Amino acid sequence: MSGGSHNRAAELLLARVSEAAGRAHLGRRHATYRAPDTAESTAPRTAAATRALRLLRRPGGSTGSTAAARLDLYAHGLTVAVDGRIHVVRYDTTVVRRRRQLSPRGIVRTHVLLDIDGERIVLRRDDFAEPEVWGPEIHLAVTDAQLPRALAALARGERLDFGPVWITGTEVGSRRTAVRWAQVQRIEVLKGSVAVRAAGRWQVWGSVMSGIPNLCVLLALAEHLSAAECDDD
Repeated sequence: MSGGSHNRAAELLLARVSEAAGRAHLGRRHATYRAPDTAESTAPRTAAATRALRLLRRPGGSTGSTAAARLDLYAHGLTVAVDGRIHVVRYDTTVVRRRRQLSPRGIVRTHVLLDIDGERIVLRRDDFAEPEVWGPEIHLAVTDAQLPRALAALARGERLDFGPVWITGTEVGSRRTAVRWAQVQRIEVLKGSVAVRAAGRWQVWGSVMSGIPNLCVLLALAEHLSAAECDDD
């Protein structure tokens, strides 16, 4: 493709991405990440190197050219353009999971999100430049968008389920095991699993890579609720 044709195609794709983001009210775009072998990221660089892109795959979907693949982050969500399609994700409604996936380079970490149409989108670490930047940013943005609503639900007495782990305003548990927040000393990810420390010992309640939904929100809730119990003592 000639330089002029390539630029025209890029302009048309940007217009489509912007239109899709506008329809979903994603707000202002603040970063763009592209395939490392096609273009440099337009986001501020914070790492010395970028990863090599292979192919963006969707579960049950086909694999195609990555020449126009791009990831755009906005104030209220993100867009993923690949194979001529544009997927839109809103931070306040999506579900994000961490998984591992077999790729031509071996086992790689992935982020699996639901777009606004309920379709799963898989972002592998080597799909776009600077995964150490966009990966944590996505999880932080989902947490910021969903934490207030989750806290309000707990205040109403509801129970929230995160795969094998559930929480209420007074307890955290897994299956038939429950611990009151006043007893919880710490909840964190240890060796790839969600672990709860209570009464001086650790309990392992679920593998992160098994796909715990919105683990980032769960950990933020745990920090908030355990801190609140300490303040009440």
